[in-house]
Amino acid sequence: MAEIIQEEKAKGGKKKAKKHPPHIDMTPMVDLMCLLITFFMLTTAFSKAKIMEIVLPEKLETPDEQRSAVAESRNVNIILGPDNRLFWYPGAVKPADYNNNIFPPLVELDYSATGVRQLLLDKNKTLARKIKEFQDKVLTGEIVLTQDSVVGSIRKLKSDDDTGPFVQIKAYKEANYGNFVDILDEMNICGIGRYMFVDITWYEEKMVELATGKATLATSN
Repeated sequence: MAEIIQEEKAKGGKKKAKKHPPHIDMTPMVDLMCLLITFFMLTTAFSKAKIMEIVLPEKLETPDEQRSAVAESRNVNIILGPDNRLFWYPGAVKPADYNNNIFPPLVELDYSATGVRQLLLDKNKTLARKIKEFQDKVLTGEIVLTQDSVVGSIRKLKSDDDTGPFVQIKAYKEANYGNFVDILDEMNICGIGRYMFVDITWYEEKMVELATGKATLATSN
């Protein structure tokens, strides 16, 4: 704080105040800097970036290789549609079908707990049970592991799983980034071991347009 010292001297019967240069006391500032440094150190440690693990298999060159790599019964195609709409269909579309304009119907879902989450949980029951049994053994002390070892073991269960769904996430040209984040959250919540992001095909765009009525409007015009 600035401190001004005034002295009064008599001169000619009058009193005159003499001002000394201001003195700044820096002691309170030192205390404040220590508090700020401590605050920033703590908040920096608590605000580490959260990283979501994404399992990406090796890229397959053709649709035939994709179909042969994973059983069609495990294949789940999720399409992010326009206007926050969400669609899915199982298996794969055969070339003989889409070349003749024969497409499977899309099933519309939403991002609620009874929508896409329920679908993924139903498809992932076996892996979810294995993970829960492992976590219960860790909690009861039957298995003693460090936190990093627990995370690694769960990752190993996911990579070794051969019963859960293989989810292919595709985005229609009018999908938004918010839906992309939402579906990532659902993959994490449901413990999906294998999912990947692939480009939407021309026939899947046609399927979305048929489901939303855009193809009918385009044809009528």
